[in-house]
Amino acid sequence: MKLVTYKQKGKPSSLRVGFIEGNKIVDLQEAYIEYKGNTVEAKQLLPSDPSAFYQIGHSVIERAKAAYSYVKENGMEGFFLDREEVYLSTPNPTPQKIICVGKNYAEHAAEMDSDIPDYPVLFAKYPNALVGPDDNMVKSSFTQKMDYEVELTVVIGKEAKDVPKENALDYIAGYTIGNDGTARDLQKRTPQWLQGKNLDLSTPIGPWIVTADEVGDPGNLTIQSYVNGEMRQSSTTNKLIFDVPYLVEFISQLMTLKPGDMIMTGTPDGVGFGMNPQQFLQNGDNVTLEIEKIGKMDNKVIEK
Repeated sequence: MKLVTYKQKGKPSSLRVGFIEGNKIVDLQEAYIEYKGNTVEAKQLLPSDPSAFYQIGHSVIERAKAAYSYVKENGMEGFFLDREEVYLSTPNPTPQKIICVGKNYAEHAAEMDSDIPDYPVLFAKYPNALVGPDDNMVKSSFTQKMDYEVELTVVIGKEAKDVPKENALDYIAGYTIGNDGTARDLQKRTPQWLQGKNLDLSTPIGPWIVTADEVGDPGNLTIQSYVNGEMRQSSTTNKLIFDVPYLVEFISQLMTLKPGDMIMTGTPDGVGFGMNPQQFLQNGDNVTLEIEKIGKMDNKVIEK
């Protein structure tokens, strides 16, 4: 199931959780009300607000699957919205934590003139940086070296503390695509990376969250990026230095992961900083990211 966060165009409405099938979108709470036949109970068990939805975690995902199956089995065409009718937001606009992993592909570490790390290199992003598939990726006028980084992004589905890697996948709700937008000039001017990684509206995540059961093994997915149609990055997640189960184990030893938290697992080689000559994003560029079993996301770059 592909979970989206949307609102109808031209209507004064708040963001709501739905699912997308082809080019049709269904509101999950409305579908669950139809499935349960009890409006009050259904609204409590499956909230429409994306922040409340993802904070519940696995149990609400299971209810969403029940609603999804009910719609598919019963047709219910009156529940469908055309893709063109809606605006898609980043799936979880306000996660409690966004933990990012640097230098997690050996070839990327090499192009950045860095050693392969002995431990995961962690830093944080914040919700101010997030945009979705129908948004522009903003290049701040304070940077001249805006870069792209396609990353498999993990969404946590169950509170995780001291989780052994053997059980780590049980704690994952799903996966999405992230673009770790990075202002290299700001990132590199101090030892800490935060200022280059958290510019407003610089980090597209989306276009949806694919539930973990549909992705299966996250350790062998093709991952690619394109700028204006030119392939820049092409790799597979089997080249991760620290794979997804290890990252869940490692991070959960340091801090408790909550449902809705995200882990951006790192980017392969091919970033603009590593090219010769270097090529950074410019106003009007189009960035396309694609990960096997998840999908594709396009964002236009605008300078502000």
